[in-house]
Amino acid sequence: MSKIFKGRPVIAGTIDRIDAVVSRQGVNTLASFQKSALKKASEVICSDQNNPDLYKKNLTKKALCLPQTIGSTTGGMVLYSVCALGIAPSAMLFSQPIDSLAAAGVILSDVWTDGSIVAVDNLGEEFLNYVKDGMKISVAPDGTVTVD
Repeated sequence: MSKIFKGRPVIAGTIDRIDAVVSRQGVNTLASFQKSALKKASEVICSDQNNPDLYKKNLTKKALCLPQTIGSTTGGMVLYSVCALGIAPSAMLFSQPIDSLAAAGVILSDVWTDGSIVAVDNLGEEFLNYVKDGMKISVAPDGTVTVD
């Protein structure tokens, strides 16, 4: 059975049935993505050992479900870098309002790279409580997120 959540599209796009990867805590973009970006890896394996929900999980081409991002002000540029390398998550789905660092990263990626990270915020705590790793996520341009 599918469950539908409605959020605000920050970077609109269409996503059809990709795997969810879920963090119940704020995601430190620098700690999570930088190691893969610096070595120009073919995929992002989360390197943030302080995030047990994501540590050592593949984040590339996934729907990253999270409350917000946290950490260094370089976080936006790290998101831009993994997008430019083609190894970013396909979507970032926020239960809370998007924070300024993540907003900068997804907007820079959308404007300055050939790719983009679909971003939807304000999905609510019910969304983050419901979604689990491996569930299939679809996103509509109007911010509707369907979880199977």
